[in-house]
Amino acid sequence: MTTISGPAQMAAQTPSRVPRDWSAVIKFVAVLILALVIVSPLFLLVVASLKADRFQILADMGSFRAFWVSDPTLQNFREVWTFSGALPFGRYLLNSLVILFVTVLGGVFLNSMAAFVLAWGRLPGRAIILTALIGLYIVPQESIVLPLLTLVNRVGLSDSFAAQILPFMASPLYIFLIYQFFIQVPRDIYDAATVDGAGPFRIYWSVFLPISLPVLATVAILLGIETWNQYLWPLMVTQTDRARPISVGIASFFGHDSVYWNSAMAASVMMMIPVLIFYLAFQKWFVSSFISSAVKG
Repeated sequence: MTTISGPAQMAAQTPSRVPRDWSAVIKFVAVLILALVIVSPLFLLVVASLKADRFQILADMGSFRAFWVSDPTLQNFREVWTFSGALPFGRYLLNSLVILFVTVLGGVFLNSMAAFVLAWGRLPGRAIILTALIGLYIVPQESIVLPLLTLVNRVGLSDSFAAQILPFMASPLYIFLIYQFFIQVPRDIYDAATVDGAGPFRIYWSVFLPISLPVLATVAILLGIETWNQYLWPLMVTQTDRARPISVGIASFFGHDSVYWNSAMAASVMMMIPVLIFYLAFQKWFVSSFISSAVKG
């Protein structure tokens, strides 16, 4: 038998490596193009916020000049805080941060407690409750805003933080999402905690919450983004700047005779930064949640 060695052996192996190399290059290029498509609107927003002339922003939108600024300036960001001397942008930002923090913190615990009761509590009619949760999820928010607005006005919560926090802390989607995680926890863990004398709340707090950080982080991110981007409901329940969030405050830049595009773009960038930091803070558990779901699947 003749054995091929040396350069001849390397030449024989080369054709088998070339297809894999080209496949990796194609995958890299595809991912790069997809990333550019996703990031380009954000990059366009940042570039527009650095242009001094608000009319130039619209003039450049039809060409690649929209992605380039020859003379960048931070003046737009300074003007946001003093726009017309009447818009308390700092107050809007603080209001949104308060609403975000309380809604996410309360929502994570409220939804997780409801999911724990559904998964491990002695609750009659659990299948009916789960069916009702799924049914509630498909009900659009726009169909309940008027009855909800009437209820908020009757209990005296209009133009307040509570009106923007309480209606959205509990969600059928997040309860069901955490429930799906809780029911996969081995029964032995729950029984062992019971034997040690732990009550239902102690088991929920000391056992289930620590092992469910990935799914809780996923709920926190989804609920946080949903809360931060709320516009219709805050617009309906806020009448003054006392509780008005930043999403409604930015609309003030478009309510005058002249649209201040440069200031609006700068305000949008500043609105994007907190939620981006919020996502990066929980990204580790968010990714691990999807990886664990894929492995279990």
